[in-house]
Amino acid sequence: MNLPRVVADLIEAQNKYDSASYANCFSETAVVFDEGNTYEGRAEIQNWIDNANKKFKTVQNPLKYETFETEDVLTAEISGNFEGSPVVLHYHFKIDDGQIQSLNVKI
Repeated sequence: MNLPRVVADLIEAQNKYDSASYANCFSETAVVFDEGNTYEGRAEIQNWIDNANKKFKTVQNPLKYETFETEDVLTAEISGNFEGSPVVLHYHFKIDDGQIQSLNVKI
């Protein structure tokens, strides 16, 4: 699968539970929307993913990547320590200058 470098780096960081590298895939002003919550900026994003990693131990397995006019969408199977594992999630990205500007995680 041909992924943008920043998305491949994000998946690698997630699967290694490396919250600092994960957060560095985002711009300083990036925004993440997940499960009804909003996380703004690298520090909040790093804290969010660090807490999620400790709680759920999730691993991403990319299934499909699509590029649209206004966003890119990664479809991935997520497995971990949570009820209903594994699940398929859709990661809606806005990427600019090699960094993620926004991420909206949807079922």
